[in-house]
Amino acid sequence: MGAKPIGELMPEIGRTAFRRFGFVQSSVVTRWPEIVGPHHAKVCSPEALRFPPGEKAGGILQLVVVPAHAPLIQQVIPEIMERVNRFFGYQAVSRIKLRQGAVKPTHGKEPAKAPPSLKPIPMELGDSLRDIGDPELRTVLESLARTLSDGEKSGEDEK
Repeated sequence: MGAKPIGELMPEIGRTAFRRFGFVQSSVVTRWPEIVGPHHAKVCSPEALRFPPGEKAGGILQLVVVPAHAPLIQQVIPEIMERVNRFFGYQAVSRIKLRQGAVKPTHGKEPAKAPPSLKPIPMELGDSLRDIGDPELRTVLESLARTLSDGEKSGEDEK
């Protein structure tokens, strides 16, 4: 058995530390700029996510906020809560607590976006996908459409 790439080991190493500090899903921390947007990510960051005993929903998300931006973040808490719950896919967070403090910079760059696929979208699906407002959802659906289209073409070749 050969050596494993460090990228395969990092989730396992980080998972223990994140659980110790209240994060069941470390991806909330690593993908915070994607979840709340780059502007909010510069002034607040997740510190802990605590669920009631035996539950995985209705948790309390604790954020550390730059003191000067605390009033702004206080006003957008419903939006942040909605974005975090959308990220989880269910009502994971029911409350957000703020703590004023220093926020570590998010590496100074935007998260890398996946390169667009060069395969064309099937003509019958192209028009319906253009109406989708969320660019991330549209990209995922376009990718799925390409994959399904490729599967149908390979099935026709086997006949």
